[in-house]
Amino acid sequence: MMKNIVLARIDDRLIHGQVVTSWVKHTDATSIVIADDPLTKNTFMQRLLRAAAPQGITVHILTREEAVNYLTGEPVAGENIILLVKVPEYIEALLDGGVVMNKVILGGMGAKEGRKRFNRNVSASPEEVEAIKRILGRGVEMFYQLVPEERAEDVKKLI
Repeated sequence: MMKNIVLARIDDRLIHGQVVTSWVKHTDATSIVIADDPLTKNTFMQRLLRAAAPQGITVHILTREEAVNYLTGEPVAGENIILLVKVPEYIEALLDGGVVMNKVILGGMGAKEGRKRFNRNVSASPEEVEAIKRILGRGVEMFYQLVPEERAEDVKKLI
């Protein structure tokens, strides 16, 4: 039993403008699940993210554990979920918890201390690269794609 995840995406900006709007249209999403432990304690950021979501889209902001429980729960007819996380370690934690994903889209991971740049929008630390490799090792496909209109690039070629 599992809810219907139409898109699993790593993007450190989570919900932002055109990107989310185009993915919501592309996937017919009805809700967004954000798995992010620190965010569950930040009500200001939660308000901003909910405000940034397209009209009519429900936003659930959950800890990793809550996200596992929610996503492995009873599917709801007509519910299409976009799953958003900031880093690959969260995808790994969800997979460990029994959430099934065949494909993950890598959006933006911004440059910061300890991260190596792979392209315009993706930088990753050695630990994040290892997490991506472990995810790929589980048979989950991973593609870099900012918006659906862009050609998807195999992450194996990036790292």
